[in-house]
Amino acid sequence: MAEPKENQSKPLTSNTIAIVDEESGASTWRSSQYLRKRSCAFCCCGCCALFVVLVGILILILSLTVLKVKDPTLTMHSMTVDRFNVEVGNGNQLVSANVTLIADISLKNPNVASFRFGSSATEFYYGGKTVGVGYAPSGEVGADRTARMNVTVDVLTDRIAMDQNATESILAAGELNLTSYTDISGRVNVIGIYKRDIEVMANCSLTLRVSASVVQIKSTYCIANVA
Repeated sequence: MAEPKENQSKPLTSNTIAIVDEESGASTWRSSQYLRKRSCAFCCCGCCALFVVLVGILILILSLTVLKVKDPTLTMHSMTVDRFNVEVGNGNQLVSANVTLIADISLKNPNVASFRFGSSATEFYYGGKTVGVGYAPSGEVGADRTARMNVTVDVLTDRIAMDQNATESILAAGELNLTSYTDISGRVNVIGIYKRDIEVMANCSLTLRVSASVVQIKSTYCIANVA
């Protein structure tokens, strides 16, 4: 005896609905998982990009402020006469004198890294001719520190005395006008990234008051610049 049509169709309908529900649920779960992973990836990429931008801005600010290499300052505080010998002669050499000067010089380093410099020389001139040279050893100035040094120079006025006109002028005025030039070369190295070779120079004019037995510093004027 044949079974009713309703009984034959029910199992088929029930199985079909179950299969569709299972596939739909799995597809929805996979889709939501993919969206979560993609959202996390975008979030990580955004955070990394923001971090890189912030670090770049920070480095730029530091390079323009704290890490920027600044110019050292060279200052001649004073010039003193340490020794003076004079002899009056005749002929072309009317006067023979040797003067030992001590220059008090300071070098200020305003940078966050030390400034290393080589040996330097201070030259004295009269009428465009060199009449004395003093030397200072190499050294190092710490970060935001000032180094002070004394440079001793023997001024050989015998070279000036060979010029009779110059000698008569000095004896008449009682003054000896000299100029000096100091050159210090070095380097500032900030954490191995910011490096700069620096040359500090100072030009000074000096007037010595000369008498038969004594020499005094009348005036000193200096101008310093950096290259």
